[in-house]
Amino acid sequence: MNIEDTLVKAMLSTLGRRLRRARLDANLAQRELGRLAGVSLKTVRNAEDGQNISLETLILLLQGVGRLDDLDLLLADDGPSPVDMLERQGRVRQRATGSRATGRDAADTWQW
Repeated sequence: MNIEDTLVKAMLSTLGRRLRRARLDANLAQRELGRLAGVSLKTVRNAEDGQNISLETLILLLQGVGRLDDLDLLLADDGPSPVDMLERQGRVRQRATGSRATGRDAADTWQW
């Protein structure tokens, strides 16, 4: 087992413990959470045991315990910086320009 596998297992375990705590804080039994989220009791148990679950299942479970808004913390929208907004005069950037060559080609540069 490599370090990445260990890290992932530890994170899944932590997520499972936090989900369990959120369920208990909401005063829900596992079976009740499964019913609210539209998943099986085994799925709830697997999630709380730190097993690998799908993102869709995680969203359903978070919704079931009333903590779906917490997902926004994970994917927060920082938006453009105030300096960027000032330079763009309030316009929001619509596309990326990609890498651009600086000025002239190497053959066109000045030489002695």
